[in-house]
Amino acid sequence: MNKKLSQFLAICAIGSLSWVLVQNSWTESYLTGMKKESSVPAAAVQDRLHEEIQQAAEKYSEKPVDAVVDRVWKKTPGYNGIEIDVDKSYKKMKAKGKFKENMLVFKEIAPSVHLQDLPPSPIYRANPNKPSVSFIINVAWGNEYIDSMLDTLKKHHIKATFSLEGRWVKNNPEMARAIAKEGHELGNHSYTHPDMQRLSMQAAVKEIVDTNKVIEEVTGTKPALFGPPSGSFNDTTVKAAASVGMETILWTVDTVDWRKPTPEALINRVVPKLHNGALVLMHPTDSTAKSLETLITSIEKTYVIVPVGEALLEDRIRR
Repeated sequence: MNKKLSQFLAICAIGSLSWVLVQNSWTESYLTGMKKESSVPAAAVQDRLHEEIQQAAEKYSEKPVDAVVDRVWKKTPGYNGIEIDVDKSYKKMKAKGKFKENMLVFKEIAPSVHLQDLPPSPIYRANPNKPSVSFIINVAWGNEYIDSMLDTLKKHHIKATFSLEGRWVKNNPEMARAIAKEGHELGNHSYTHPDMQRLSMQAAVKEIVDTNKVIEEVTGTKPALFGPPSGSFNDTTVKAAASVGMETILWTVDTVDWRKPTPEALINRVVPKLHNGALVLMHPTDSTAKSLETLITSIEKTYVIVPVGEALLEDRIRR
């Protein structure tokens, strides 16, 4: 047998043996297993990731709360629900291939009934699910304490709602502008501080409109919230405010600072009564000026301090 023939036969034998090895059932099973081993982990990781996000979605989901006119608390704003956007969360985590709670994507769900859908009614608090507290500072006197209070609020980056008497604004335009310049919300506290429940509809509207006019002329801001002096009001008062597009605001926690309590007494009166959505009434007094910093630091351990207008929004509070 010559050399060329021997080489040819050897090549044919090797080829035949290779074909047999590749085509036999053991080899086919082995290759199939290899393919499965290389593809299953990725699919399994993706399935586990999606499952973990779904489990988180069930854990964090909260339904929205509709605005209502409560039998006790009267007009109460709604509060957005929240849920996890599963698809966006999955896409965000897919590249890393693992679940990370801080990468979850949330979205807020609006309620079906909003504050503006309800009939005129006073508001005593924000939604009881909202971890907010708001300061209502009624101003008709007490000029000597306003600067100190503004300094404390600024130091702690707090915005309050200053409810201004129209007559006071007319006589103290620079101080009114200073409050507005600090970014505080401005409310309407009537023009002459009357007992609002004794006024006719026409007289009540005039008190509110005249105050809005002077506040807007002095500060460039038109108030949307009306705080009746001494909390005295009736249905006519509320309807008068609503007729010019304003909400009537009362409070749930009173400092009673006009009685000149010690700072310790004021703090002990207020802090235990705090709750979600609380509206805290105060005035520019020596007691409040001296208590304000401690009051802020105590409140911020549990709540976020925001102006009343922000507290009444349906947006969720994010700490």
